[in-house]
Amino acid sequence: MIKVTHLSKIYKSGLPAHAGKNDFVETKALNDVSFEIKKGEFVSIIGPSGSGKSTLMHIIGALDKPTLGEYRLDGQVIEKMTDDELADIRNRKIGFVFQAYNLLPRTTALKNVMLPMIYAGIGKQKRIEKAQKMLTSVGLADRMDHTSSQLSGGQMQRVAIARALVLDPAIILADEPTGNLATQQAEEIMDILTKLNKEGHTIIIVTHEPSIAKRAKRTIGLKDGQIVEDRKNGHH
Repeated sequence: MIKVTHLSKIYKSGLPAHAGKNDFVETKALNDVSFEIKKGEFVSIIGPSGSGKSTLMHIIGALDKPTLGEYRLDGQVIEKMTDDELADIRNRKIGFVFQAYNLLPRTTALKNVMLPMIYAGIGKQKRIEKAQKMLTSVGLADRMDHTSSQLSGGQMQRVAIARALVLDPAIILADEPTGNLATQQAEEIMDILTKLNKEGHTIIIVTHEPSIAKRAKRTIGLKDGQIVEDRKNGHH
């Protein structure tokens, strides 16, 4: 499903004005990274700050393109696509969950979850039904009419997961989804992601917390832009 081959991402930053024209600093955020993720896997990508995990997440999410190497999603070469094609892939195939929830503050949970369906041109009745179903599936049946400001962090993250699911994406990409949460809430979010994985969703989670990473079935460890480990976790 996801195939990354010899992937590198190089950022160039200029030096002060008095330096020569070609004097710029190259930072390799990713350095020759290769791996595959099959349909239905539950993978955590772990590494310290600056290890390249966010850069990798952006490339997998079709939000950025690699400098070198190839990324194939369902056989399609991502770096050859136009911006419009990338946007289409993001909308259809990938559900994003972020650390900061990215919800509209004065809007109800139901309306937050309905938003992606508005962009996708889905009719109002179907939007309402689907949003209600997804909120129920993440345990928020009794909170649908609450606005974001009336919800706890854990509840807001559940709304974000419900929103990520409404267009039936093949992949859920979660970037530090438990980063702002207390341990109990973090465990609940991981329980939901585990349940979604059992239902067939491919889940990729980026984290710097080992306890969260090992909840996934497989962990890819990054350091200085390179893979330092790729192991299965003891789940049955």
